Amino acid sequence: MGTETGPTERSGRLFGICWRTLLFGCALTALTLPLLVLSRPLALITMSAAVLSSVIMICVGLRRYRPPQPLPWYLLSIAAVQLTIGTLLRDFTDSQTHPFDDLFSFAGYCGIGAAAVLWLRPRQSSADHDLLLDSALIGLGALLAAWTFLISPILHAADRITFTTVTAATYPVLDALLLTVVAHSVVTSARSETSLRLVHMAMLIILVGDLAGHIGYETLLVPVQLAYTLIAVAAIHPTMVTLGGPRRMLSHRSRQRASIIAIALIVASLVTVVGSSLDPLDRIVVASLFAMLLVGMLLRSERAIERSARSERRAQYQADHDMLTGLLNRAALLRALHRNRDRWGEQPLALLFIDLDGFKRVNDNYGHAVGDELIANAAARIRRIIRRDDAAARYGGDEFVVLTPVGRPESMLLAQRLLAALGEPFELSAAEIRIAASIGVACSGPRGSDTTVYDLLREADSAMYYAKEYSLGYVFHDDLGSGHPDTGQRVWHRETAV
Repeated sequence: MGTETGPTERSGRLFGICWRTLLFGCALTALTLPLLVLSRPLALITMSAAVLSSVIMICVGLRRYRPPQPLPWYLLSIAAVQLTIGTLLRDFTDSQTHPFDDLFSFAGYCGIGAAAVLWLRPRQSSADHDLLLDSALIGLGALLAAWTFLISPILHAADRITFTTVTAATYPVLDALLLTVVAHSVVTSARSETSLRLVHMAMLIILVGDLAGHIGYETLLVPVQLAYTLIAVAAIHPTMVTLGGPRRMLSHRSRQRASIIAIALIVASLVTVVGSSLDPLDRIVVASLFAMLLVGMLLRSERAIERSARSERRAQYQADHDMLTGLLNRAALLRALHRNRDRWGEQPLALLFIDLDGFKRVNDNYGHAVGDELIANAAARIRRIIRRDDAAARYGGDEFVVLTPVGRPESMLLAQRLLAALGEPFELSAAEIRIAASIGVACSGPRGSDTTVYDLLREADSAMYYAKEYSLGYVFHDDLGSGHPDTGQRVWHRETAV
């Protein structure tokens, strides 16, 4: 079957490549012809043909792929027709007597902007405002440059404020907003599909063409044709269904966003060079935009510092704590004496080494997941028994350590309370489980002595094994050197833990 269908598949693939190549060649010829032959009617004809072809290809893409978000494509098709009508009215009618050319062109740009927002709008969680703040800074920088270099000259060149003047001054504002949306999408997209990349290119070409249109309107036609050709190609590509849908955003791309913001600030700084001849209105607008830009930069810096400090605290917590139980890990336990030297001062010190009896049997019978559940519950009970200033750590496996600045009598009561708490049944997901515990206790004198945490660990570990061997519950290491402790089994009830 593969041999029979192979030639057909190759023929279809070859036909597709030839069709796309022919389409691209025709589009390229149509775009470059007005540049070679300086003819205004020819430019209008090629633009109308490019827009008409784009609308047809958008309809074909919508019918073939049926995207879940078709509204932006409809808006873009309507905008293409509006731009074409506005261009025809501007060139073949007396546009000085009516504002319809500007109305259609303005509506077309609004449609393009609405489609871009629907396609490329931010989709991060509402709790993450860093992306929105960066986008606002990019927009402010673009708006500041647009006012200084585009909007203000348009207003000053007009003898009086008319609808045409207001419309011409509004285009740079739309361009600044469109640049903000495109920049946001470029720096936050996890992976750009083919259609998304084509849309990015088309929007940027429209921005460049609109900027050139402020210099001379004749230069606006070719970029618009090229942009709509790219959008038409995006419409017939299978990835067009992803436009407007949810996609993963990379909120951590702070460096890329910072680079774009730096470029915006460099452009904005040129205002001080060209702003010597600004009138009072210009100075008020520029000063206001500059103030908002600087406030935004200060806010961004403060949030970056806060985010860095939060990341540092999280990293430090993960380095010092056991992730399963939330208790200190072994490395942090060994540093606990040094960290608490100011609070513990010259107080005596006791170390309790706790081991859960029968933990291996729980792991073998119910699995490691239930074993982890038991460890976490045991750690929670230990945390409830000890004081706030005590240091509790998971030493490894089913072994726990409590380091507390108390003497022998207090440590004896603490050991009894821990045994009573750990002796209560554990309500786990698999079953109700009862276990016991063995505790070895090592005490030292005031902190002026040379006893270290390593010494206490070694002594408490030895006492714990003795308590486990003889089922004593708890044993002090000092008792091991003064003779055999009482080997009778001792039982502690909840009443003794109060």
